[in-house]
Amino acid sequence: MNHRVTVDEVEEEFEEAVVGGAEGALKRIDAIGTLLDDAFRVPGTDIRFGIDPIVGILPIAGDWATAVVGGYIVAEAVNLGVPKHVIGRMLFNIGLDATVGMIPILGTLFDTAWKANRRNVELVEKHVDADA
Repeated sequence: MNHRVTVDEVEEEFEEAVVGGAEGALKRIDAIGTLLDDAFRVPGTDIRFGIDPIVGILPIAGDWATAVVGGYIVAEAVNLGVPKHVIGRMLFNIGLDATVGMIPILGTLFDTAWKANRRNVELVEKHVDADA
């Protein structure tokens, strides 16, 4: 059976996934969390990392740049109505990641293990799931 898709149907799907809705926001923050913390795997191991520890190799600026990108996850959490105490925890996660990340070598290892953005995505998902 040949089903024709209308322009309105395409626009509705696009708006849901890209512009609005809790489901679209969760997809966006999950994609950012994956990019920053879990996008790559060390061959032969279960160790995953993202661009956070890679960009964090740049002294100070790299860690603050990824903190700013991670701030998008916090902004989406605010838009989704996540409670202030959870937002505070999310900001702590990003701040700790950026601060310790500035320490040469140790900071890169910490970025790989701490995964502040993945933690923040999970905090948002728990809140949204609790409201559903």
